[in-house]
Amino acid sequence: MTAMVDALGGVVVVTGHLTVPGADSLRRTVLALRRDGHARVLLDLTDVQAVDFAGLRVLRNLQRTAGVDGVEVNLVPPAAELIPPP
Repeated sequence: MTAMVDALGGVVVVTGHLTVPGADSLRRTVLALRRDGHARVLLDLTDVQAVDFAGLRVLRNLQRTAGVDGVEVNLVPPAAELIPPP
């Protein structure tokens, strides 16, 4: 997984396979944006090819906890149907 971060705009563009190591990195990235004062974070998953359980769990938890903190986490869905990672 690769993540390109626009720290000014609060946008994270994710590509590749969102698996255990990438999911943890994504979680830390979004938390850092929230700590930096972003009220809205956009996760662009257009080029994500595969997601495992850890990736799904991180996405779900980011949206749940963001609402509690008054932060909005929006997702741009993948362009293609996701497959389980190899």
